[in-house]
Amino acid sequence: MPAITVENELVLPRLPRLAEQTTAYRPVRQIVTAPTGYEGEGFPVRRAFAGVAMRDLDPFIHLDQMGEVEYAPGEPKGTSWHPHRGFETVTYIIDGILDHQDSQGGGGTITDGDTQWMTAGAGLLHIEAPPEHLVVSGGLFHGLQLWVNLPRALKLSPPRYQDIRGRESALLTTVDGGALLRIIAGEIDGRRGPGSTHTPITITHVTVQPGAQVDLPWNPAHNALLYVLGGRGTVGTDRRPIHTGQLAVHGPGEALRFAAAERQDSNAPALEVYLMGGEPIREPVAHYGPFVMNTRDELIQAFDDYQAGRLGVVPASRLPHTD
Repeated sequence: MPAITVENELVLPRLPRLAEQTTAYRPVRQIVTAPTGYEGEGFPVRRAFAGVAMRDLDPFIHLDQMGEVEYAPGEPKGTSWHPHRGFETVTYIIDGILDHQDSQGGGGTITDGDTQWMTAGAGLLHIEAPPEHLVVSGGLFHGLQLWVNLPRALKLSPPRYQDIRGRESALLTTVDGGALLRIIAGEIDGRRGPGSTHTPITITHVTVQPGAQVDLPWNPAHNALLYVLGGRGTVGTDRRPIHTGQLAVHGPGEALRFAAAERQDSNAPALEVYLMGGEPIREPVAHYGPFVMNTRDELIQAFDDYQAGRLGVVPASRLPHTD
């Protein structure tokens, strides 16, 4: 699980040591285990938010862990062309390569540690697929796709892309150097990630070495969701066990505590977590398939617009039997 690493965490800026007597640590309300399924042309996913109430997820909508899977030659899969409207997709690649393209000419290639942030806004068509050379060779693939809601006033905003290279993430560590934090968006202890967000949110990927503990200041106006990408450990001051494919939903507070178990499995030598927090939008959510709107009527309009071609068309160069 390479993402972005450093040889010596102790050269990085460090989180403050939180007061031992602090009572502001967030309690863990719920731990859920993500069910497995398949997406697109058949790649395996874990549905990380299954079983969690929308009020606890707000402003987030959906999270898929894609892989971790080792493809044989000819096996890598992606999605077909499909529409989106009313929200943002945040695709983070840990291992492997993924190509994106949309009906407005946007997109690009992301690989280890990169993030592609697509604001669907008023709507477009896009496709996500491994490049041809990866299909031929096979290889390891592992990533995440997070859906972030847009407030009513921005749901029909113009689509846009942000191509965030892994090296642009803000890096910091704990007091003892036992963890590496990669801030993709938002702010932790005054250090800000490169992602530009419509809704105030924070996203960070944290690697915690065996036996190490992280005490992390967290914006009290945001919710807090901790998803385990790999490894095992504990979460909360009551040290509730948590492992790969599980999500911890936190209650209110000003800090998070989590730790890696002393002994890890051979395929996951450290605890890897994806932390998400955001300011709740607190608006009605009407979500069906590839659209996230506020009302059922708006969903119907989105489907009508898609079927009429108003969300864009597949570029001629990507149609079968064309040059």
